[in-house]
Amino acid sequence: MPKMKTGSSAKKRFRLTGTGKIKRKHAFKSHILTKKATKQKRNLTQFTTVDPTDLKNIKLQLCI
Repeated sequence: MPKMKTGSSAKKRFRLTGTGKIKRKHAFKSHILTKKATKQKRNLTQFTTVDPTDLKNIKLQLCI
């Protein structure tokens, strides 16, 4: 049986934490930033964890 391949898009977007959770960046921070408030842009900069409903699919893509 061949090896499972990691999804290229998933490995660019997600990282594992030390405790095994998956972290991701927020959306809406790439362009059209002039109309967004400074507070909103600052909060979008930080990382967050993946929602539990998406964990199964992301782990499949990352071959975890």
